[in-house]
Amino acid sequence: MDTITAIILAIVEGITEFIPVSSTGHMILTAKLLGFDEQDSIMKTYEIVIQLGAILAIAVVYRQRILNLLGIGRSRRGGGVMPAARLNLIHVLLGIVPALAVAFFARDFIKGLFGATTVLWALVAGGILMIIAEWVNKRKIRVTAHELDDLSYGQALAIGLYQIISVLWPGFSRSGSTISGGMLSGVSYKASADFSFLIAIPIMCAASGYELLDSYRYFTNENIWDFAIGFVISFVVAYVVVVLFMKLIQKIRPTHFAIYRFILAAAFWLFIMR
Repeated sequence: MDTITAIILAIVEGITEFIPVSSTGHMILTAKLLGFDEQDSIMKTYEIVIQLGAILAIAVVYRQRILNLLGIGRSRRGGGVMPAARLNLIHVLLGIVPALAVAFFARDFIKGLFGATTVLWALVAGGILMIIAEWVNKRKIRVTAHELDDLSYGQALAIGLYQIISVLWPGFSRSGSTISGGMLSGVSYKASADFSFLIAIPIMCAASGYELLDSYRYFTNENIWDFAIGFVISFVVAYVVVVLFMKLIQKIRPTHFAIYRFILAAAFWLFIMR
């Protein structure tokens, strides 16, 4: 892997990790375009590194919320500990345990599903779910959680169960499944996105940490520079993307991402796969 390739992959990871278009799918498709074997051990290790950069970015964005969840947050005016929010660690656990359990027991099965064709179908299926979720959220269901602190335990668990789809189907998108699951469960689009980003931190740390146990030996003098560059670029790009996404969330609807997914899948199928 040369430095230019490392930079390209880091940018793709940073852009796609937290918006509902599937970072895994984009990494598989990008690796195919660049002529890499996506299952190559060094490539997989590099993906873990740049994913950790993206995780750090989301942790920085939500640092105040994280500290508050842990009971050590401070008010912005420096006037002591922030008041306890209704969102707590139980919500987070309900949102991550189902997917972590499935990923742990089905790890080898899931690895066998990775491939460009699987991703293309997942992009389409995930896009359809997002369109349905937006339609239902607007017309057929009463929204009871407008803000993150309005989330109920049942809604947190529902989002966690929807997240399983993205675990079992590479390319479906973790954020796409969780945001859609939230909207189908009576959670607003913004609150669903907030919760999706927040639970990404522990679940991605757990997944990446577990994968590093098999991949740490690929941190060599030959690779460390590209790994470091990728980590920094992924962090910066992911931070910018998340901040912009949350500012523009009312203008960029799930249907817009769904249309992008359909166009990407069609273009890749017509011009690359055939």
